[in-house]
Amino acid sequence: MFKPTRLSFTLAALMASAVVQADIEVPLGSTQRVTQLFAFPNNCNVICFRPWTLEQTAEHYLNQSLQRDGYSRAKVSVKSHDGQVSATFSGVPDTYGQPLTTLLDTADLAYQGASKLNSDGKWAYNWYLFLPLGMALENRKSIELLHFPPDYSLTQAQDYLESATTDRWATLLTDNGVPATETPAYQTIIDIAPIAAPSNAGKDLENVYSYFADYQTRMVKELSLGPNGSLPMVAFGAPVRNWIKQQYGQTVSVLGLAQISPQAGKTVSVLGANHPSYIWYAASPDTYDGNEQMADEAGLKVMGQDLSAACWQAGMGQKPASDPNVLLKACMNTWQVTRKEQTCELFYTSVRDLSPEQANAKCATPAIKTQLKQLKNAAPVPTIVAPAL
Repeated sequence: MFKPTRLSFTLAALMASAVVQADIEVPLGSTQRVTQLFAFPNNCNVICFRPWTLEQTAEHYLNQSLQRDGYSRAKVSVKSHDGQVSATFSGVPDTYGQPLTTLLDTADLAYQGASKLNSDGKWAYNWYLFLPLGMALENRKSIELLHFPPDYSLTQAQDYLESATTDRWATLLTDNGVPATETPAYQTIIDIAPIAAPSNAGKDLENVYSYFADYQTRMVKELSLGPNGSLPMVAFGAPVRNWIKQQYGQTVSVLGLAQISPQAGKTVSVLGANHPSYIWYAASPDTYDGNEQMADEAGLKVMGQDLSAACWQAGMGQKPASDPNVLLKACMNTWQVTRKEQTCELFYTSVRDLSPEQANAKCATPAIKTQLKQLKNAAPVPTIVAPAL
């Protein structure tokens, strides 16, 4: 069976497990509803990559959530009876079913939007409705707002957090002190287009947002506003940052901060960031007619921005009461001034695939040192502008 990666074992969840109640049963809905919301069958036609039943598929994603919430000893069993599907959890608090029920109720809105999109003749043959299953339901540190999940996360991995995009950002979080086992708690994803599609489908998906408006805004509200206050959010990529402007009236540039109001009287701090995969385009010599120096210069700038954004996300996730402006300025100073040599080395090891020794030597050359002096001017840090509540 496929084994989820980068599982989260948080101290808070381990402490919670000490006061666990009896088994809880959570209704998931009719067989038809679970089939729709869990994208069943995920990757099966005549010859099945994983010949799982509907119940096994639901168990798979719910087990991922248990692990990422930190309930490493918890178990879940999914059964069908008289056309209804339910999940029985052991080793979790008796309130654990509430966020799952809420997620599935919101997911119904996504299914309705996708159905309307299809009836209007705008659904592509190689798209799949893929909702953010298998992520932390309870113990979240921050929210990531992205465009759409890649198709292979569903059809191959059956893991929402298994992609080049999420893997790279998890690495940046660990570079900023987040233990590798805890990165999923920071990577609770909301995709504004809940459609698993090929990586080149971005432009087409920009035309479908209106079909998912109710789903999008409810997801932002439910995941970013918790009982203990709001969670920090990172908006990745130009389409997402444009959506923030359209939906909440706030302009969010790369390393720009704003506050949105998902609910009257409640605000959420949002940081604009590059798409995690943007660096592969920005740092490609092909983008500059083969000019490697220009490609390196652009890549170093993006690397400094990305490390700064991940630093802010890590810091706000660990201490939500922190001043987001002050923290961002400190993060930018760290990665674009104080530790700019490390920024350089991380770029050459992670993007150019050099060894640590080769990267160190590259970053010591006069040409690169000159480029590093310009990192501190990579982006301005505007003050947060609060919306009208």
